[in-house]
Amino acid sequence: MKNIITLLAISVFLTSCGKKTPVLPENLKVLNTQKVTLKKQIDSLSSKLKLVENKIAELDTTKRLAVVTILHPKKEEFKHFIEVQGTVKANKSVELHSEMGATITKIYVKEGQRVRKGQLLAQLDASVMNNNIAQLQTQVDLAKTTFERQERLWKQKIGSEIQYLQAKAQKEGLENNLNSLYSQANKMKLKAPFSGTVDEIFAKVGELANPQAPFLRILNLSKVYLETEITERFLADIKKGTEVDIAFPSINKSMTSKISQVGDFINPNNRSFKARIDINNKKGDIKANLLATVKINDFRANGIVIPSYIIQKDDKGDTFVYTLNKENNKQKAIKTKITIGKEFNNQSFVSEGLKPSDVIIDKGAKLVKNNEEVTVAP
Repeated sequence: MKNIITLLAISVFLTSCGKKTPVLPENLKVLNTQKVTLKKQIDSLSSKLKLVENKIAELDTTKRLAVVTILHPKKEEFKHFIEVQGTVKANKSVELHSEMGATITKIYVKEGQRVRKGQLLAQLDASVMNNNIAQLQTQVDLAKTTFERQERLWKQKIGSEIQYLQAKAQKEGLENNLNSLYSQANKMKLKAPFSGTVDEIFAKVGELANPQAPFLRILNLSKVYLETEITERFLADIKKGTEVDIAFPSINKSMTSKISQVGDFINPNNRSFKARIDINNKKGDIKANLLATVKINDFRANGIVIPSYIIQKDDKGDTFVYTLNKENNKQKAIKTKITIGKEFNNQSFVSEGLKPSDVIIDKGAKLVKNNEEVTVAP
């Protein structure tokens, strides 16, 4: 600007002197006098230029203002979710073990086969047990005959009471031993504890069944549930009946349900508690140990909801947004402090600071200052 003014003054001086290049005197005193005169002319022109610029600023309606966009806050229901991982568990899922150690002689089922409760699944070698039963059965028959005869004699007052009691004890003792052998022989048979599907058979015919090793696995997936672990800081917000959204990415399936049970034990290793969620599995497509993503609704309220990206923080740590204030045909950006309750999915619930009638500055909010005049983009 100073250079422009200088050029303007020189131009005026040249004009006043004619179009021809002026001839400057060689006298130093005269040159200094001319210099002083020119400076006075420059100062005078600068003052006039400043007055003109101020007048232009007053009259110019197209002065440059920050251009912003606006949005209106919504009053709606806000839901906050916490996201955890869950594992599918079957209500009826067991690995059967043989109760006795013996050679496997027969397996009656195949993997994937449906079985009913009580159905015979496999047979262990019970030949020795059967021989013992046959021998003991003979002794039981003899003891029973002896007792019956002794009982008839005792009723006729023939013989002593001790003979009658000994025969009775002999018979009952042998019968108990026989029942014990039958019970052990029954353990040589593996039967289904409930109706379901044979998922996997670990043993083979001819192997020695080991009570320590699983024989086969049987499942019933008609009733399954999700088990998940949740950090203890959410304990106060999660209760029986809390709403959940469940997604099974592996099978591209989702559903809604509710928490059916909240654990009472806090795991000291990771400070978490377990929650159980019963789920419907009529089609049987949800398998045991399938992983699921569980979103638990720990907060719900009706109020002002705004996009999270327009929220700012000042050097004091206070959260705020800029609202638009119209006054005297001017629109100004006003710094408005707010309190955020919860934030989820790029949306924030404002518990204090905003009303539904407020107008919030959206784009351009980070380029303006408090009380700065702005213009709203059409």
